[in-house]
Amino acid sequence: MGLGDKISNKAQEVTGKAKEALGDATNNQKLQAEGVADQAAAKTKQAGENVKDTAKDAFDK
Repeated sequence: MGLGDKISNKAQEVTGKAKEALGDATNNQKLQAEGVADQAAAKTKQAGENVKDTAKDAFDK
């Protein structure tokens, strides 16, 4: 996984957490749902990148 991808995914996850918290605080269900969705998307991307890294490591041996 490239450093840029790691930073981007982490930023999306943090943004999602902030949206979720703000949605909770303001009782805004749409914003809360967007935050949860952003976090899920970031985690999915991170998992995909981890699979790529594992495969690359396996083939480099």
